[in-house]
Amino acid sequence: QVTLVESGGGLVQTGGSLRLSCTASDTPFGNYYMGWFRQAQGKEREFVAAISWIGTHTSYADSVKGRFSIFRGSAEDTVYLQMNNLKREDTAVYYCGQTAPLPPRAAPRQTSSYRYWGQGTQVTVSS
Repeated sequence: QVTLVESGGGLVQTGGSLRLSCTASDTPFGNYYMGWFRQAQGKEREFVAAISWIGTHTSYADSVKGRFSIFRGSAEDTVYLQMNNLKREDTAVYYCGQTAPLPPRAAPRQTSSYRYWGQGTQVTVSS
């Protein structure tokens, strides 16, 4: 059973930055994707960014492109989400997810593609 643990959320002012991290444990061998999603109060969970197992392929939602960056750490079981120029509409609970093994170019954006989820970390952007 894969366990995902997110950290790094908090309160930040508009235009500020935060870096979220997600660490996976007991990940089986295979080319899987790690992704970040977010869920604002009263809304559905939405795709933010995804990265392939070895970090060669990334994908972003249009709403965060140019402001957010997803990357893997030196330890392959850790993925980060660098969030710059934060806006109030970025306020949400951010979740890390992991898929089953997929082709390298899959770049999954649907929640149904992700098999495991973390508990979430709150990001609040104030004006």
